[in-house]
Amino acid sequence: MASQIPEVVVAAQAAFQAADADLSAVRERQLRTVVRKSATGSAHLDASFSLDRRFRLVFIRCHFTGASGTAAFAIGVDAVAGSAYDTKLFTLSQAGVNKDVHLRISDGDAQEPSPWTFQPGDQVRVQWTNPDSGNITWGLEVGLALAY
Repeated sequence: MASQIPEVVVAAQAAFQAADADLSAVRERQLRTVVRKSATGSAHLDASFSLDRRFRLVFIRCHFTGASGTAAFAIGVDAVAGSAYDTKLFTLSQAGVNKDVHLRISDGDAQEPSPWTFQPGDQVRVQWTNPDSGNITWGLEVGLALAY
């Protein structure tokens, strides 16, 4: 009986190592998975996006159609810690018809500390004042992923 104990311990240790490897693979896959969220409209754009856990912004795309006109396109954070922590992260001075937005955050910016990483409860806020409301339509897509 005593000689079987080391075999049981070795078998258990091998099972734990296999489970750890499986969990690591699942976590790695989750970190690479991008959740796509979208919004559309023809009025002013003021949309917020988030995940239930710590997350990072991966990309923003916005296409505009209709009458001509451009306006500033702002990306900010609506912080769960309160309005004292709300801030603009990036502003594109001209976005609109024939000036679509295509922003991709590089992997290097996903490492801490990064302004593109958000805490649970934070929201990425995208704003654009439609210069010809009702005549310019926009379609917005935001990509979010779990933070490292």
